[in-house]
Amino acid sequence: MDTSDKKDLRPGNSFDPDGVANTSNNIFGLPFSLQESKLVFIPVPWDVTTSNYSGTSEGPSVILKTSYQIDLYDPVAPNAWKQGLVMEQIDHALMSKNNELRKHSERIISFLEAGGDTKDNSEIRTLTGRINQECDLLSIDTEKKCLQYLENGQIPFIVGGEHSVSDGAIQAFSRQGKDFGILQVDAHADMRDQYMGFTHSHASVMRRALDKKGVSGIVQVGIREICSEEARFISMNHRKIKTYFDHDLKQRAFEGETWREICRDIADKLPEFIYVSFDVDGLVPSDCPGTGTPVPGGLTYSQAVYLIETIVSSGRRIIGGDLVETGPTNMDGIISSRLLYRMAGMAIKSNEKA
Repeated sequence: MDTSDKKDLRPGNSFDPDGVANTSNNIFGLPFSLQESKLVFIPVPWDVTTSNYSGTSEGPSVILKTSYQIDLYDPVAPNAWKQGLVMEQIDHALMSKNNELRKHSERIISFLEAGGDTKDNSEIRTLTGRINQECDLLSIDTEKKCLQYLENGQIPFIVGGEHSVSDGAIQAFSRQGKDFGILQVDAHADMRDQYMGFTHSHASVMRRALDKKGVSGIVQVGIREICSEEARFISMNHRKIKTYFDHDLKQRAFEGETWREICRDIADKLPEFIYVSFDVDGLVPSDCPGTGTPVPGGLTYSQAVYLIETIVSSGRRIIGGDLVETGPTNMDGIISSRLLYRMAGMAIKSNEKA
């Protein structure tokens, strides 16, 4: 690497990108502050509405812990990190609130899975109402943070946490007065109107997104498990929702179509400005072992990275995004932190020509 990389990136801090990562620095061992970074990661340790395995609230911390082992050279966006990548401090008070509410949601879920009817149980109705209220407040708080960074000319990027935490970020972009599309990589459509009584459910986040001003459409990739309600909704809204089901992607590959051709097809369905919402359960389960709702099939890590590279090389601009549903194991962090780094670099690169 050119020795010009070994320089002071801020006063009093000589930084060597090829050296041992300093864990007293920020994410990826980088020495940037919030004010001087082009892209800001907003950690949201929340898995209150997760309907299967809990633990994705630990995603931000495991990503941060494993990020220090990443080598910074990216052949596609080699200089992106120099524009600054930083993560806000993880809010431990929010984590505590999540843990408290998670106990309540587990009680609600157990009640419903045992055949209970909320109409017959006022306590369950009260707990559900409280969780919905807290999810609303979280969405508003996340929106405010994202708007602040957008006003500063920075790129906000959510690190979850369950998929519902994307709602506030998407709402912030919807207030910018510019139409944009959403690229959703996911095993699930997340198009339920609500799930288990939770209106801000991880299973409803894209249904909520489609209602927001400025969202011109959603392109879904890797979907392989949906309910009949979602299938009907996608069919009724086919002009705004383009779904690349995992089964169809595999069929196209089995019949001779290359991943390059498929990725170009996907890119052609996207507008110029896109928000990337990446649920790691869109990957093969071995690449997301601790995620909340794993499903057989999916994209490999390399396929996912190539897809985003193809979209950026097509001239689309990544205006923001999220990486959600990362589980609590070290392997989850190892894969998600690298995916996050590559996505961030490509987001910065896509905006260099702006």
